[in-house]
Amino acid sequence: MENDDLLNKWLNDELDQNELIAFKQRDDYRSHVAILEAAQGFKASNFSEIADFDTFKEKYHNQDTPVRRMNWTHSFIRIASVLVIAFGVYFTFFYNNFTQIETQVAEKITFELPDASLVTLNAGSQIDFKRRHWAKERRLNLSGEAYFKVAKGSRFDVNTKEGQVTVVGTEFNVKQRDNYFEVKCFEGIVKVASNNNEAQLKAGDTFTILNGKFDLGITTSSQPEWIDNRSIFSGIPFIKVVDELKRQYDLEIELIDVDTNRVFSGGFGHDNLDNALNAITQPMNLTFNKKSQNHVVIHGSKEQ
Repeated sequence: MENDDLLNKWLNDELDQNELIAFKQRDDYRSHVAILEAAQGFKASNFSEIADFDTFKEKYHNQDTPVRRMNWTHSFIRIASVLVIAFGVYFTFFYNNFTQIETQVAEKITFELPDASLVTLNAGSQIDFKRRHWAKERRLNLSGEAYFKVAKGSRFDVNTKEGQVTVVGTEFNVKQRDNYFEVKCFEGIVKVASNNNEAQLKAGDTFTILNGKFDLGITTSSQPEWIDNRSIFSGIPFIKVVDELKRQYDLEIELIDVDTNRVFSGGFGHDNLDNALNAITQPMNLTFNKKSQNHVVIHGSKEQ
């Protein structure tokens, strides 16, 4: 029997007595046991919405992280690959024990933190945290947008380039894009700090910094609209709307004679591109045409 077949049967607990004895006598047996025990310490979330392992595997091996520089032996690589399949892992493990979870364009994912809090990542977003040291270092780093449903009694910090959010058993949304930082509280209380601006938000309160301008507002929603596959904007520069459309539909968008600083209020759905394009262009007196499935041109007029 080939070594790989023996290894696969061992992982699936399918070895007969003679095969098990032979497998335990292999030089690499202890290495396999050590890796398996370590992998069992990491549990993939039951909330993962990844449907295609081949898509995940391509992302995993293309990640620009220290994992790509680990000097594993050939046998370690083989067993690690099998373990990824066996446990459905969608995490990247760094030398410093960080767990990184990332979404691509047109993708959302829900996962569980070590304290059973739920996090949903919007498209084009990334979170990392120290899973193995969560009890002592209860903080995570966010780039992009995420919705948090924090387990009762749990407390942790969400750090972004634009500011920090401190939470205790609450529901809230954090968005951090280029020159755009927004926090919406849907339940409980959150504390937000960004540069010299600080606020304590209760359910229904919002905190926004857009291009350096600070604003407090309100929301009547019970959760972020993007959870229901809708993006809603109020008084936002049109370029931010275009950027979000690109993220949700994996598009290349070309703008011709369009004033990207004009303010837009409205929204679009994530399930029909033509409807979404009409929703953002018609209120602005713009037109569009599709050069291909993933290439759209939006036209304005010089009289804008």
